[in-house]
This record gives sequence, structure tokens and C-alpha cells, in this order.
Amino acid sequence: MRISARELLEQLLDAGSFVSWDRPPLQVAGTPRYRDELRRAAQSAGVDESVLTGEGMLRGRRVAVIACEFGFLAGSVGVAAAERIVTAVERATELGLPLIASPTSGGTRMQEGTVAFVQMVKIAAAVAVHKSAGHPYLVYLRDPTMGGVFASWGSLGHITFAQPGALIGFLGPRVYKALYDKPFPEGVQTAENLYRNGVIDGVLPTPIFRRVAHRALSVLSGEISTSPVAGRAIPTTTADDLGTDPEHPQTGSVPGERQRAGSVSGERPQAGSGPAAVPAWQSVLASRRPGRPGIRDLLRHVTQRVPLSGTGQGESDRTVVHALARFRGQPCVVFGHDRSGQQGENTMGPAALREARRSMALAQELRVPLVLVIDTVGAALSKEAEERGLAPEIARCLADLTTLNTPTVSVLLGQGTGGGALALLPADRVLASANAWLAPLPPEGASAIVYRDTDHAPDLATAQRIRAADLRTDGIVDRIVPELPDAADEPTDFARRMVHAIAEELAHLRTQPADHLLSMRHQRYRRLGLPSQ
Repeated sequence: MRISARELLEQLLDAGSFVSWDRPPLQVAGTPRYRDELRRAAQSAGVDESVLTGEGMLRGRRVAVIACEFGFLAGSVGVAAAERIVTAVERATELGLPLIASPTSGGTRMQEGTVAFVQMVKIAAAVAVHKSAGHPYLVYLRDPTMGGVFASWGSLGHITFAQPGALIGFLGPRVYKALYDKPFPEGVQTAENLYRNGVIDGVLPTPIFRRVAHRALSVLSGEISTSPVAGRAIPTTTADDLGTDPEHPQTGSVPGERQRAGSVSGERPQAGSGPAAVPAWQSVLASRRPGRPGIRDLLRHVTQRVPLSGTGQGESDRTVVHALARFRGQPCVVFGHDRSGQQGENTMGPAALREARRSMALAQELRVPLVLVIDTVGAALSKEAEERGLAPEIARCLADLTTLNTPTVSVLLGQGTGGGALALLPADRVLASANAWLAPLPPEGASAIVYRDTDHAPDLATAQRIRAADLRTDGIVDRIVPELPDAADEPTDFARRMVHAIAEELAHLRTQPADHLLSMRHQRYRRLGLPSQ
């Protein structure tokens, strides 16, 4: 049964204890049609945005809470909702409060395009800071929790439980059918199935989660086992004491107008975009040309390279490449998508993201920069990917990258689809080839959500501001490397040009103190999408 944000708060917190932290939502640019949608959503849902934040008491313990409201535009997260979430996370961190988050969402708000999609970066970064400060972060997933919300702050909990019967997954079944013309396998994207496969810790109704959350916070606070409410010893409990529902065998189981964001290097000279920026759909088509150079073409022009393979823990994914390399003498660890290894539904899976995290750890341990190359049709959409934790791995990549203590450069080389692309984006400097693009879904998938067909893909590619030129204007990209006029027509010259640009960025970043880079990276993504001050 789907429950509203207010119902969740009533069931989770002590009666009458909730105090809202919310201010009126940030005003964001939008079409008249979108503004009408916002007004209608507020009237029908009885809330002013898709998320409520505040604090209350949980069995006498003060906690911060974030609760999504699915009734407001399917709980989707845009710039205003993200700002409300991040502000609440930061306040909880400042106050030293444990934070309980309860998402229910269809994912990114398509009406706001790519700038809404990248908000997941700053939410994940804020959660990472909260956790690194030693404060508990507990997650309760409600029906449904999908897309970028599940692949960011919905998957970063110290403990994660879900509502019985909840639909939880990376990509919605309707989009999958639009892209592949067949239904997604049944029974995969359910709370119970994800619990059986070890992706989440358990499946509990809200009143039972309240008891488990209290118990977890008692453990994490280091308190002796005494009730803060009545001073009574907490009795030993079993799974049966948690209220197992015979209808759900797993229930009660506890094993488980926009501003450029700025760059770290200030107003350094920028590479031009070459000829006038082409229409977004033309860039999409150019990025899909078979002869377009990819990461392997770049590596043919580096000074030295040592290929690496796998996670080091028994997994490998042939849709990605990583290596030790020097770009014009600048040492680094390189990781990226291999366009030649992606065919049909064979795209990057959870193992690829675990390989990415190996590269991140390696760069930090060796104290060398990390170069990430984005060129993907999207993360794998399959039963295996969902059950092996694809969305949580995307979330962990975002958290790791935003807190990595070494210089980072991200290169948007071609296609930049969905969470698989976003997972490699948040760097100190972001470069893009002139025909590269970044979007929450391929334009055809976005069209399937908004119009229930794929015919509007070219229009949505423009409206969502996915092309490199728009990404630079919106502060997502720092530097555009020209294609003259198309990288597929000059693969060698383009590859050399990109390698040279990467080397320049590495040389500059290596002169910056690590703490300065980390501070500027945090500020960069914290401001993303906010209006001019």
C-alpha cells in the first residue's frame, strides 16, 4: 500500500513531535506548461514540493527526517526538491543528528532536463559528508523508488529497509519496454527480491521499521541498552517480535535563469567549441556513429600505459577499460566506458562500477590523478544487474568521487546516458567533446515517459539541454574540445587533441593542494543548478 509523506511521518515519529524545516521551494526556470503542472501537483498532493524535511522524536530520540511525496509529480526530484534535501542533510550534519530518509520517487524530473539529473551528485555528496562526520544515515524505501533517487541517496544508508511489496529498481518497466520492445522480467524489482539477493537489509512495515530504527540508533550511539523514554532495559527480541507478516515472509527479517557553477581553476583559458554548436539531436546521432573514436583510441596516443583488469575480487566487465597511463608525461589512473564493447543490452553492469571504484581507490592510494571517460549507452538493464546491486554501486561511485582526495578529470567523450554516465561525472574538471551529451535517459526513453512514444526524442533532446554547449552554459562542463566537424571523420587528430587537453588539465590540477581541490569540488556541485546570487 502506497503511503504519503505525512502518513509516513505520523507512523515513524512520536505523536506531535514533527517540526518542519521547509521554506518555500526555490523558483526554477520552466515553461508555462511546467508551471501549471507544479500548481496542479501542489493542489492535488497538498504539499508544495515532492519532499518534506524536518525533525522529530523517535521513541524520545531527536532525529532529522526526509520524506518523499509520490503524489507530487511522482515524487520526482528537480532542482528545488534537491536543494531542500541537501539543505536538510547539511542541517542534520551541523546539528549532529541522525538522519532518516524515506524516498518514494520515479526518479529525475524530466521537465527540468539534465540540470535536474545532475542534482543527484550534490545529494550524494551531502550524504557522504554527513556519514563521514560519524552521523547515522538510515533509509526506508517506499513504493515505488526508482531511477536516480534509488541510485543515489536511496542506496547510501548505513542500513536500508523497504516497505513490503514496494517496487524498487533502476529503470522503470515502461521505459524498458519502449527501448527494447519487450517487458522487463516480473518479480525482479521488488523489495522482497532485492532482500533475498542481499541488496537491502530487510522488508518491514513502517511501524516495525520505527522499532528497528530506534534499536539501530541505540547501537550506533554507543549507549547502554536502556530505553531513553522510560529508563527500562530493552528486552532481547527475535524476528518474530518484529511482527512478521505471514503474507510477506521477509517482513520483519533483520539480517540483514541558471548560473555556471565555476571550476577549481578559476578563469583559465578555455578551448573553443569550434564551429557553431549543432542541434542536440544532431549531436546524439553523431555520438552514435560506428567510426567515432573511443577510450581505446585515446590510449593509443598516451605516453605510456599499463592495462588493468577486473575488480581484484573475482569480477570483470568487458564494457570498460582501465589502466595506468601518462598523458603527455602526466601520470594518472584511467577508467572509462569502451564503446566497442557495448552491444545491444550488453552494457556496463555492477562489476564495471566496482572496477571504477577500484580505480578510484588506486588513484588515491598512489596519490596520482584519476581520469574518467564517459561514453555509454547506459548501465545494464537486466534481472542480473538489478539483483547484483547496480543502483547502489552508482550511488557509491558518486559518494566516492565527491570525496576522493586526489585530482580528478572527467571526459564526456560521446554518449552520456543515465546513471552509468553520472557515476563517472563529478570531477574537479569536466571536459566534453563538441558532440558529446549527458541525459538521465536516452532521448527515446525520455519521450516514452513524457509522451508515451519515441517520436518526440529530438524535441526532448533540445528541451532537456543535453548537448555539450548547453552543459557548459549550465555549469556542468568546463571545457569543450572541438570536433572538426565530427570526430568520426578525424579520429586520429581528435584523439590527439583530447589527450592534449586532458594533459593540460592534469598539469594544472597537480599544482593545487588536495584540500583546496576537495573544497572547491564540494562547492562546485553544491551550487549546481542554483540561480545567480
